[in-house]
This record gives sequence, C-alpha cells and structure tokens, in this order.
Amino acid sequence: MDRFIEDMLKEDKGFGDITSEALIPKDQEIYAIIVSKDVGVAAGMDIVEEMFLEEGIKTVKLVEDGNLIEKGDILFKLKGNARKILLLERTALNITMRMSGVATATNDICRKVHDVNPNLRIAGTRKTSPGFSIFDKEAITIGGGDSHRYGLDDMVLIKDNHIAAVGSVEEALKRALDNVSFSKKIEIEVETIEDAINVAGLGADIIMLDNFYPDKAQECIEKLEELDLRDNVLIEISGGITSDNIMDYAKLNIDIISLGALTHSTRSLDYSLKVVKSLD
Repeated sequence: MDRFIEDMLKEDKGFGDITSEALIPKDQEIYAIIVSKDVGVAAGMDIVEEMFLEEGIKTVKLVEDGNLIEKGDILFKLKGNARKILLLERTALNITMRMSGVATATNDICRKVHDVNPNLRIAGTRKTSPGFSIFDKEAITIGGGDSHRYGLDDMVLIKDNHIAAVGSVEEALKRALDNVSFSKKIEIEVETIEDAINVAGLGADIIMLDNFYPDKAQECIEKLEELDLRDNVLIEISGGITSDNIMDYAKLNIDIISLGALTHSTRSLDYSLKVVKSLD
C-alpha cells in the first residue's frame, strides 16, 4: 500500500503544489478536520492516519474502520504544516471515500443476506479499479465481506477462457490437479449442471455456478445432494448478481456469492477536509 500511496502523491504533486507554495509560508501551521457529508461505513481510516503521521502531522482519529458514520461526523482532527496537509488532502480523501463506499455497499448486502443465510459469504471479484485493487479488497473485508483472490497467485480459478483454450472442463481440472500444489485450492467455473456434477466428482474444491438463474442453481444443488457430492465442494454463485436479485440466491444452499458490483459500480462516500480556527 505504501508504494501505491507514494505513486498517487507523486501523480498529484507533479513538480510541486504551486498554489500552496505561492500563497502559504513554508512554516505556517494550521488546524483542520475531515468531516463526513454522508452516511455509511468508514474504511481507510488507518491508512489515512498513517499518511498524515508520516508527514509529521499531529493526527487524532475519531472513527475506526468498520464504524457506522452519519452526516456531520468528524473523522479526523489535524494539526501541522499547512502545505503538507493540503498536499495530502485530495489523495487521502480519495482513498478513504472510495474505500468507505465499497465497505458500505458490502455491509448493506451482508446485513441483508445474513438475515436469511447467516453462513453465506459475500465476496468481491477482481473487477477493481486499476492500481486500487488492494484498497478495494481491504474495504470489502472491512464491510464484512470476503476479499476472494487478491491476485492470480492466490488460488487456481479455472474460468471459461481457460476451458476454451484447453478443450473441456474435465481436462482443465485434470491438468490443475496434476500440476498445482496441494496447498492451493482449485475452483472451476461451470455453465451446465452436468459439468458441475462432473467436476464435483473429479476433485474440485469450489464450483462456481456462472450466470445460473436461481431455479437452475437450485436444480444443480439438488442433483449434487442426490449424488452425495454436495458436501465435497463449496458452491459459489457469480455472474449477474445485483442488490435487486441477490435475495433470490441467498436462500439457496450455497456457500459464496461473488459480486463485481461491489467494486465496479459502487459510489464513493463524500468526505471533506476543512481548515478551522481551532480543534475545540
């Protein structure tokens, strides 16, 4: 995260903050607060705190990651060099606003589905903002969800294009079982009930039912149960899941629902940094 934050600050700063350098004496100190203009779940608080502390800004964090926040809540109180605070302002806000939006969306869905299926995991996908994946994944976790893969080296996930390149679901799974360490889970995406039954019997750890309608998913689960294969695997539902239809899937006997919408379609929360006369 430190390297990504450094790159963000370099991008924002360019050759220098010419506005602050023209207007503000080099040694001037100011007081400032970061305030919420939104309702949701706070995320990125630890990251922002560290950003300011590393630049010598006295920082009081008033909200923890995962806390529920309301409009008008003060998240941070700051005291320190004016140029440094203003230099960090936009990057710090962008990070925590985005992370809080993802955490809020995740938390909303988790609370809804856990009313009917307390053990169901809500997971993200790799449909994240370029360069921001690690922050998006952390935000999902703060919101009560599961990060899923952080990267391609986390686990084997055989998807449709892998299968198309290899030739069949069975051959793709066989190659993974032959070539991958026992320490890595193997998940495979299927598009038919027949393929789900085949890979459950061949040793997949996780089956992803891709773009299954609820009725088709239910039929698949019943077939696996009839064949005593259901307990051998975790079942993940993915593809086309939204907050509007997720409850149709949540009541099924499944283990995981993964949603790209948590990160590719989520609104950031609105926070603001304000210079104030005092911190009282």
